[in-house]
Amino acid sequence: MSLRERIHAVAGTETLPLLIFLGLVFLAFSLATPLFLTGANLRSMAFQMPVLGLLTLAMLVPILSGGLNLAIIYQANISGLALAWTLIQFGGPDAGIGAFILGVTLAVLVGALSGAVMGAVVAYVGAHPILVSLAMMIFLRGLGEFLTRGGDISGFPEFVNILGHGSLAGIPVPMIIFILAAIVWHIMLKRTRHGFSVYMVGSNIKASEYSGIHTRKTLVTIYAISGVICAIAGIVMAARFNSVRVGHGEALLLVTVLACFLGGIDPFGGFGRVLPVAIALIILQALSSGLNLIGANQHLSTAVWGLFLIAVMALRWVGLRWRSRQRKGT
Repeated sequence: MSLRERIHAVAGTETLPLLIFLGLVFLAFSLATPLFLTGANLRSMAFQMPVLGLLTLAMLVPILSGGLNLAIIYQANISGLALAWTLIQFGGPDAGIGAFILGVTLAVLVGALSGAVMGAVVAYVGAHPILVSLAMMIFLRGLGEFLTRGGDISGFPEFVNILGHGSLAGIPVPMIIFILAAIVWHIMLKRTRHGFSVYMVGSNIKASEYSGIHTRKTLVTIYAISGVICAIAGIVMAARFNSVRVGHGEALLLVTVLACFLGGIDPFGGFGRVLPVAIALIILQALSSGLNLIGANQHLSTAVWGLFLIAVMALRWVGLRWRSRQRKGT
C-alpha cells in the first residue's frame, strides 16, 4: 500500500483537504501574530467552539437523512429555559444538585419531544423538513418570548458554572462534553443499525422502504436525537452565559450548516462522517480567533468562511479530477 493510500485509509478523501487547510491556517496566523499559539488563545478557542460544535452535531444527522433542522437554536434555548425554570423553582442560586439533575432531565425531554414532533410530521404527514423545522422554530421562538417576556432568566447555583467555565485535567469541560458527543455520534453512525438506516434513508428513502427499513421510525428517531443534542447545547449555553434568553446563539444557525458542508456532508443526504466536520469546526474557530487577534473587523470572518467553503470545494474538485486521471492511467 502506497503512502497516499495509507493516508486515505486513515483520514478519508474528504478529510485530507481539511487537514491541509488546518495546517495552513495555523501556520499563517502563527506567523501573523505571536499570540495565536499561546496557551491562553488555544484555551479560549477550546471554550468557544463546543457550543457551535454541539449545534453542528444536531444539524448533521438530519442533513445526512436528506433533511434539515432549522429549529436547533430555539430547541437549545427552550431546553435551557426548562433547566432555568426548574432551578428557579427550587431556589435559584440556592438550588441543590438534585434540582439540577431534575432540570437537566426536563431539558433533555423538552429537546427530544420537540424533535420527535418534527420527525413525526416529516415521516407521517410527508411535509418537507425545511417547512416543518421552520414552523417549529417560529413556535419555539414565540413560546420562549412569551415565557420570558423577551428578557433573560438568570441566578443559577455556583456549581452550574463548572459546565461552562470549568476544566478537568486542563481540558475545558465544554470541550470534553463536545468530544464525548462527537464520539457517540461517530459510533452511532458507523456501528449501529440506526446509523445504517440514517445513511440508507438519506441515499434513497424509497429503496430503504423496499429493503425493510422502518423509515418512519428512523426519521422520528433522527429528529428526536437531534433535539437531545440541542438540549445539551442549551445546557452548556446556560452555564456559559449564566443566563437563558430566547435569542442566544441565533447567529450560529447558518454556521452549523456551513460546518457540515465544509466537513463533506452531502447536502442531499446519504454521505458524511463526524471527523471531517470536527476538523471543519476547528478551522472555523481558528479563523475567527486569528482574525480577531490581528485586529480585523469581526464581520470579516463571515466573508472568510464563505471564501474558505469555495476553496475547499475547488480543492476537492481538483482532487477528484486527479484521482480520475490516476485511475485511467493505471
